[in-house]
Amino acid sequence: MDWTAIALTARLSGCTALMLLVTGLPLAWWLATTRWRGRLFVEAVVALPLVLPPTVLGYYVLVALGPHGVLGGWYETLAGSRLPFTFGGLLVASSLYSLPFAVQPFTAAFRAVDPRLVEASRSLGASPWHTFRRIVVPLAWPGLLAGMVLSFAHTLGEFGVVLMVGGNIPGVTRTVSIAIYDQVQGLDYAGAGRTSLFLLVVSFLVLSLTYALQRNLRLGNPAGRD
Repeated sequence: MDWTAIALTARLSGCTALMLLVTGLPLAWWLATTRWRGRLFVEAVVALPLVLPPTVLGYYVLVALGPHGVLGGWYETLAGSRLPFTFGGLLVASSLYSLPFAVQPFTAAFRAVDPRLVEASRSLGASPWHTFRRIVVPLAWPGLLAGMVLSFAHTLGEFGVVLMVGGNIPGVTRTVSIAIYDQVQGLDYAGAGRTSLFLLVVSFLVLSLTYALQRNLRLGNPAGRD
């Protein structure tokens, strides 16, 4: 097995899950609490990676991160380097591709929190941040952890997006899914089988953990509130 590709994929998956925790929590909290009718369009944008072909998303990300793109040009001006075909570029692409797998569970978990508890905390003089940290997060943690686990698992099997944005540079952008593809192309079916089995077992364990967390969230919310 290509352990270098496996280690790179694990690192990418972990960094993606952490990035989505930081960026996805505020977005999910806003979606769960806002009454603005236009939130439906925001939810549709968040869910786009679920239906959009990975190569299409990868193409647009590559264009945006390229030297002539807005984000790519801004990054090159500040950092003096380019994002495409680097680990940083892979991280941006993976975060966008796995966005719904984190934000949707986060939002569902926040909506399951009893709003009366939030109002009680605020009526006692607690700040919004204190209420969020001491009341909302402890009650919603199974869903938050499930979102992180799902985004981690989803990143493990990425192919089209990472190939478009990162290419196939060993030790830099070559993930395990690309390594399996290369093994098949090189007629190394035994190696591809071992790597695929390893990825299958890891994905199964991660998904089992996710379902266990979601079951815990449902048991903690017997009323089935949305």
